[in-house]
Amino acid sequence: MPSNISVVPIGKKICKPFTLDVMVLSPEAGFKFEVMVERSCTPDADPIWKLVFDLFKEVEGKMVQVVHVSYKAQTPVESKAIQKMADAGIQPAQASAITSGVFAASKKVVGKKKVPKKDSDALLNAMSTAVSIGN
Repeated sequence: MPSNISVVPIGKKICKPFTLDVMVLSPEAGFKFEVMVERSCTPDADPIWKLVFDLFKEVEGKMVQVVHVSYKAQTPVESKAIQKMADAGIQPAQASAITSGVFAASKKVVGKKKVPKKDSDALLNAMSTAVSIGN
């Protein structure tokens, strides 16, 4: 007789935080950026997926970090997309969106002590676009 029951043992959830470097690029002279995927965890051991972008500028012959953007997934679809970046890498269309959109938006805030809302919104939209492409 076929069974219409499924039994799944329930145990303690486990979430292990990590950071994974997924991309380093020098898009133009005097600049470099790094892209990382981060998984942190809630107190209930649920994963929190983030895409992190760090921009560096050459100052007196050394690369100095000038912008840090941490984008937390806003939806389950975005969480899966960022997780996919950790598993399969950044897809070419995503890399293009990061190189053009995120890099351009982050350059606009270099040296600003207070980031205007229009610039932070542009960064938010650029990161969201990069995460969402192809998903």
